[in-house]
Amino acid sequence: MSALALTNSTVLDCTGREPVENMTVIVDGDRIAEIVPAGRPLPSSVEQAVDCAGRTVMPGLMDAHVHIGAVDVNIMEQHRNYLTSHFALKMGAILTRTLHQGYTTVRDAGGCDAGFRQAIEQGVLQGPRLLVSNAPISMTGGHADFRRPTERGDVLECCSQVGMRPSIADGPDEVRKATRENIRTGADQIKVMAGGGAMSPADELDTIQYTVEEMRTAVQTAEAAGKYVLAHAYSSLAVRNAVSAGVRSIEHGNLIDEATARVLAETGTFLVPTLSTYELLYRQGLEHGVPADNVEKIRLAHEAGMRALEYAYRNGVRIASGSDLLGPMFEHKHRELELKAQVMSAMDVLVATTRTNAELFGVADRLGTAEPGKLADLIVVDGRPWENIEVFGKPGAVTAVLLGGRIVKNDN
Repeated sequence: MSALALTNSTVLDCTGREPVENMTVIVDGDRIAEIVPAGRPLPSSVEQAVDCAGRTVMPGLMDAHVHIGAVDVNIMEQHRNYLTSHFALKMGAILTRTLHQGYTTVRDAGGCDAGFRQAIEQGVLQGPRLLVSNAPISMTGGHADFRRPTERGDVLECCSQVGMRPSIADGPDEVRKATRENIRTGADQIKVMAGGGAMSPADELDTIQYTVEEMRTAVQTAEAAGKYVLAHAYSSLAVRNAVSAGVRSIEHGNLIDEATARVLAETGTFLVPTLSTYELLYRQGLEHGVPADNVEKIRLAHEAGMRALEYAYRNGVRIASGSDLLGPMFEHKHRELELKAQVMSAMDVLVATTRTNAELFGVADRLGTAEPGKLADLIVVDGRPWENIEVFGKPGAVTAVLLGGRIVKNDN
């Protein structure tokens, strides 16, 4: 792969340092080789120069909580509506469009299997770097149990074989086996349901689900294989149970109190707020077929989410960033950044969406910041997002995307 140069750019490296104008980013192979002042002669190895016209060059965005297998907004019914082949093609289209939005690494929080990661790595499918959790692990009647109260047995066995398919496990032994099965089939990390959820038919938002012992079993099993556990949890008690079990990240956390935020800060546990999904589901859920009871649970999460983020931010919690958007709502990823910026500084939001997410994923040695030696996962943004993060909501704001030094989108 020949070297290329991104010239006439403002570089925002997302380390927390201020952006630097009039710079050139030299990419050699799949790495950032140099970042030098504009006007310096380009190395002889550079065969292509892209004039960024003063736009911002920054690390590719990361999303710590996606569900590629959520092809419809009403995830409780979608598995009954699609043949497996149709479902898989829809998931592939979401991955490609996610990359073109400027998200070069995403962590699927349950429902996407390792085959999609392999397809991207082998060039069969264009998409971001993909970290998969495979089947989310849930207790019977828990947040990932999509069976209707009238249904018994493994109802999903008759439905699409891809998408939001859970692993139902009760007790430490079953949780251990489910964790091992996910690892066997290629999971990068393990997802467990520590408490109730909005988009599930048989539980309440603030309920406690897995016990500390069950989650600790998942954590120990995952760590034995060099993996970690992320836990879905809303309430303070569910979050505290998950922290006690040793999980690496709390997903959502909308109902936490300030004392629980301090516990997260003290233990160094990451928090992945996902604010935009509740706003959009509350506004549009009914028209997408989401039952009224679930929309009411969404309302509670929506109203409490910003307050929880305030608690976390002022207490120094390690705040990462996810969106959790379902179906066609994934097009509104920019809204997640805008909502966080109502509490956090725009620069802190950008760092959360790049460097902190990379730290959470365990890839900060090669991704998350725009620095020499890092992989050249870069985006070119038409605007100054550290001053106005709403630029990401403008059509065509991300004008170019590089993944491992390869230009996969270029509208310049």
